[in-house]
Amino acid sequence: MAKEKTKEFVVPKSNRIKIAKATIGFNIVGYFFITLIALICLLPFIMIISGSFSKESLIVTQGYSLLPRGLSVSAYETIFKNPMIILNSYGVTILITVVGTVLGLFITAMTGYVLCRQDFRYRNVLSFYFYFTTLFSGGMVSSYIFMIQVLNLKDSLLALILPFMVNVFYLLIMRSFMASVPVSIIESAKIDGAGEFRIFIQLVLPLAKAGLATIGLFIALEYWNDWYNAMLYINSSEKYPLQYRLYNMISSQAAMAQLSQVSTVNVENMPTQTLKLAMACVATGPIILVYPFVQKFFVKGITIGSVKG
Repeated sequence: MAKEKTKEFVVPKSNRIKIAKATIGFNIVGYFFITLIALICLLPFIMIISGSFSKESLIVTQGYSLLPRGLSVSAYETIFKNPMIILNSYGVTILITVVGTVLGLFITAMTGYVLCRQDFRYRNVLSFYFYFTTLFSGGMVSSYIFMIQVLNLKDSLLALILPFMVNVFYLLIMRSFMASVPVSIIESAKIDGAGEFRIFIQLVLPLAKAGLATIGLFIALEYWNDWYNAMLYINSSEKYPLQYRLYNMISSQAAMAQLSQVSTVNVENMPTQTLKLAMACVATGPIILVYPFVQKFFVKGITIGSVKG
């Protein structure tokens, strides 16, 4: 029997033109609204930057604006009066952020990989154990006693690294990422004689780059923004992280401002509001610079698993 020729459906030229125009119009409207939303999101950052370069008296009397009111760098001069102190705090913060993020990612990835393995007998029991710790906490007193008396980490940088090293929420997310790794790859590697640790390092981790980048960004932000643990465990000023150093500066400026109300101390030109804005710029600058490098992994990481197939 002769093969019947299948008729191909051809879209008329007029309809193709209409579809193209509709697509172009949709793209224009979509890009317009996305640009508008992006500009609205940028407004707070612009106001923070302009406020940090404004005069204190004009900020107090006239409020904030998109452009600096009376250009002044007194807030930054106050922060960098002793630049080596700030640079030392930067070094401490970068150290604990890098070390804590690497160790936290490695431990979280290993644990998530073990919990997603179907041949691991106690995966459900351990998953419930981790989840149970999110419902009940020992509190600050027990954790402080454990860190000081049991681990003997008073005035140690390890006291700033250990508390954020493992987060159960990130652990459960990583387990979902690891579950997306095809089992056939793991089984074929076992047939070739690869061990569990080699499979994890050479096969599983490269396939989980999106999850590692996403969770790594969250962990790094926790380390970078932490000041509370430094207040509890750190005594030496040379070990102060950046956030705690800036916190002490704000507290000192606030104390001087209150002192001026009951004494003859002249703090008229001492920055307080502009100092807070300048500190926000100093503290968030490096993280903003890091984000573009992990953006492509971050977008993929937050969307992976949303569509199955």
